[in-house]
Amino acid sequence: MLNCGLFSYAPMKPVINKIRSDLKKNSDAKTRKSFQRFFKESVKFHGVKSAMVVKIAKARFTEVRDSSKHEIFGICEELLKSGYCEEAWIAANWAYWVEKEYQPPDFETFERWLNRYIDNWAECDTFCNHAVGAFIEQYPEFINRLKVWTGSTNRWVRRGAAVSLIIPARQGKFMKDVFEIADRLLLDQDDLVQKGYGWLLKESSRKHQTEVYAFVVKNKASMPRTALRYAIEKMPEGLRKKALSK
Repeated sequence: MLNCGLFSYAPMKPVINKIRSDLKKNSDAKTRKSFQRFFKESVKFHGVKSAMVVKIAKARFTEVRDSSKHEIFGICEELLKSGYCEEAWIAANWAYWVEKEYQPPDFETFERWLNRYIDNWAECDTFCNHAVGAFIEQYPEFINRLKVWTGSTNRWVRRGAAVSLIIPARQGKFMKDVFEIADRLLLDQDDLVQKGYGWLLKESSRKHQTEVYAFVVKNKASMPRTALRYAIEKMPEGLRKKALSK
């Protein structure tokens, strides 16, 4: 029996092979080269356009939708292990598509995947926005674990602490926790972490503009400019100018 992390995926090996075959058939050098320009670090791509990746994910998911969550997570982990961005996106989608079956122990799995396999902002955001975010909405007591992530030495875990709350924050939820996470990440030196919590504040401002603006003004002397600009992006021009003034 082949093992993938904590999961057995041998019965699902044919589906994994089909996914990889689909990706290779739809890859091209031009797409692969164009993707790399969005990343500072070297990132592995098959070279498949995002819309096609989603199409492949949906098509192949029909073959496993009646499988157990354990089996599906096994496939997800095998895909994540490959290091290819498109395979990580499919894994993130599949993990999210079984959200109705989430149980508290799944957080440990998600945390392990983030620490072990995620290695760029696109994988981090796709995974955390949806799978981790959906989990947190079901089990909000785990927000405290996101706060622990802010102290990680792993930049993607720290970014994940913020971007996991993007969708609920867009709905105006968890504001106390949003500000606490932003405060913990306030002086982070990594620009991708700064963009992550700045993005979180921006989405929060859709429903709580006054509170986010007050947070920005209070902290603008020490808040990195990158995070500040992200945070105020959706605000009226007058507020943006005041926030950026010395």
